[in-house]
Amino acid sequence: MFERKHQKIAPVSVFIKRLAGCIAIAILLILISLFIGIAGYHWIAGFDWADALLNASMILGGMGPVNLLTNTSAKIFASLYTLFSGLVFIALMGIIFSPIVHRMLHKFHVDEEDLKK
Repeated sequence: MFERKHQKIAPVSVFIKRLAGCIAIAILLILISLFIGIAGYHWIAGFDWADALLNASMILGGMGPVNLLTNTSAKIFASLYTLFSGLVFIALMGIIFSPIVHRMLHKFHVDEEDLKK
């Protein structure tokens, strides 16, 4: 996906396309994660669709639940969904920042090679 260290640094247009692709993958992952949360809160916790969306969004965004959970299965789902959301956040940061960090490191490598010549 990215150029190797012996290759020239990619043009800005290629970098922007890579970044846009990574952001698109991140958005898809967010939508899938949000769907999992909405479905779980609707069918397991018994919330209506709007409350399920609100709770899933708040958990996925790191803010915490809004509505009180009354049954054990809903509490277990909320615990697992919270852990899942934390891992999704870490994955999203890796996906979004990978082209940026790669370009920065590649640029440092290219600058180092230029100094040796």
